[in-house]
Amino acid sequence: MTPTATVTDRVSNALGTDDAPDTVTELEGGHVGHVYVLDFADRAPVVAKTGPTPLDVEGQMLDSLAQAGLPVPTVHHADPDLLVLDYVAGDDDLNADAERDFAAHLASLHDESAPEFGFPYDTLSGPYRQPNPWTDSWISFFRDQRLRPWCEAARSAGLPDSTAERIEAVARDLEDLVSEPTEPGLVHGDAWVGNLVVRDSRVVAFLDPACYYGHPEVELAYVYWFDSAGDAFFDAYAEQRPIAPGFFEDRAPVYALFPLLEHVRVFGSAYVSDVREALNAIGY
Repeated sequence: MTPTATVTDRVSNALGTDDAPDTVTELEGGHVGHVYVLDFADRAPVVAKTGPTPLDVEGQMLDSLAQAGLPVPTVHHADPDLLVLDYVAGDDDLNADAERDFAAHLASLHDESAPEFGFPYDTLSGPYRQPNPWTDSWISFFRDQRLRPWCEAARSAGLPDSTAERIEAVARDLEDLVSEPTEPGLVHGDAWVGNLVVRDSRVVAFLDPACYYGHPEVELAYVYWFDSAGDAFFDAYAEQRPIAPGFFEDRAPVYALFPLLEHVRVFGSAYVSDVREALNAIGY
């Protein structure tokens, strides 16, 4: 049986229908597993994701963000190696109006709070488990659950020892480099332009989350450092949630280390120069 036929059968079973899809199209872009769009004659199209990543966790994350009011695809089925979602069509780029809408959604999401930093369950960052033990200090959480573990993992993927030592120096001095927020905020965790579906100059769906309760600045740093959005985004966000002075110059490169280390872990040593660029910006 071909992979497409297997997906067709599994999705039909998951949806509880005997109707076979009219077409099955594999999408490009995923670095773990496979993603298909299935079009049916008598129901809306769905997306099926397959692969070794624990896709039931991705389904949980999408449901958690939906409960918080973020627009995400509806989850129809989730098990460890099959996730079935609504297909959400996009027809536009992230123009200035869409950037402002993007900002409004994230600002509202960041208003969702919890007593501590972490999450009710371990989530995913890309294909990797993302530990989220409840922690009363943001600085401790970011240092011990994000910066140090991802640095160690990146070393096995090409991060030189000398660069890892610079990151450890940042970790030791973290209390002097970033600050505690007034309260934890819910973050999407992977909010870059490739994980947005834009239609009619609005963001109609956020995809592929890596969510937890953290400092909202960690999300803003990801948007800023990876050039996912520009002034329209940050001006609109600041109208809803003021951005503390020093974020862009001082704290954004500290928080950018986490996604950059993840890029080294996933894609290899090609991203080491970007890690060093962030370290240089911090002064380490």
